[in-house]
Amino acid sequence: MNSSEYELIVIGGGPNGLACAIEAQKRGIKTMVLEKGTIAESIRRYPYQMTFFSTADNIAIGNVPFTINTPKATREEALNYYRKVVEFYQLPIKLYCKVESVKKEDQLFMILTGAGESFKADNVVISTGYFDFPRRLNIPGEDLPHVKHYYDEPYAYVHQQVVIIGGGNSAVEAALSLYRHGADVSLMVRKEGMKKTAKYWLIPDLLNRIKEGKIRAYYHYETIRIEEGCLYARDLVNQQEVGIPAEFVFVLTGYLPDVSFMQQAGIRIKPGTLEPGFNQETFETDVPGLYVAGTVTAGIHTEKVFIENGRLHGRFIVDHILKRKAGKLQESFSLQDRPGRP
Repeated sequence: MNSSEYELIVIGGGPNGLACAIEAQKRGIKTMVLEKGTIAESIRRYPYQMTFFSTADNIAIGNVPFTINTPKATREEALNYYRKVVEFYQLPIKLYCKVESVKKEDQLFMILTGAGESFKADNVVISTGYFDFPRRLNIPGEDLPHVKHYYDEPYAYVHQQVVIIGGGNSAVEAALSLYRHGADVSLMVRKEGMKKTAKYWLIPDLLNRIKEGKIRAYYHYETIRIEEGCLYARDLVNQQEVGIPAEFVFVLTGYLPDVSFMQQAGIRIKPGTLEPGFNQETFETDVPGLYVAGTVTAGIHTEKVFIENGRLHGRFIVDHILKRKAGKLQESFSLQDRPGRP
């Protein structure tokens, strides 16, 4: 162990970051997790009644069984599970600790937080997910008070005219939840239908509600501006503009990784896809000792990496850290064994 405080610091306390830290700790690497919110913060911000797409077994981490009475976990069950995993491993984790910068100085990384704290580490893993930066429409009115980029719960929107923009999981779940709690729901979708990646068991339910006229769907429509009480969209087929009553608007068009944070750490970002440059086998970036894990590895294609496969990234990262460490030790021994040394 050299003079650094930690051999590994993991930035991000979501399931993938936790899985990486657990793997490191189990294999003898002194580790710390820095999380700007609470444990599994992005899951905490999911809709209150959300159920996971993957089965509980497939989102379990650290070889700790995820035991529930149904195949798929709810948001609340997942939050309790990940908290218990952290406690089971007594994982060093500092919550509500926002990392502002990561900078490599000589052979060590200096990590600075918003509270003015500093940490040093031989290696750093960035596993910050993608839920903090909504994919914006960049249209007039998007920042009005009645426009939201996250859906939480339905009870505030009872008997209200609500327009949802988007065609993926978030839009589907929000539309059905709001409809079942008394909201008047319209869906604005740019393409001819909902995304194929949406939860397959919800699509028939949504399509039947649309067929019955209980949820209105506007396919091939592009939202062009939002005003108080009304949303304006363009029919992409005949280019006609329509106005739709909207007391609340949810822009649920997806989320993006924190590109600027990775760039300031020295990570190369691919234009267009926003994927970080990293070795596909080791997850190490162009900066030696700096790794990425979880959904940040996928750039804008967040549907490619999720808990089910992102939880495995830590194993490859830790393998690489230990291999490099063993190589350095071997090199040190070889230098000591050279002829002529006193």
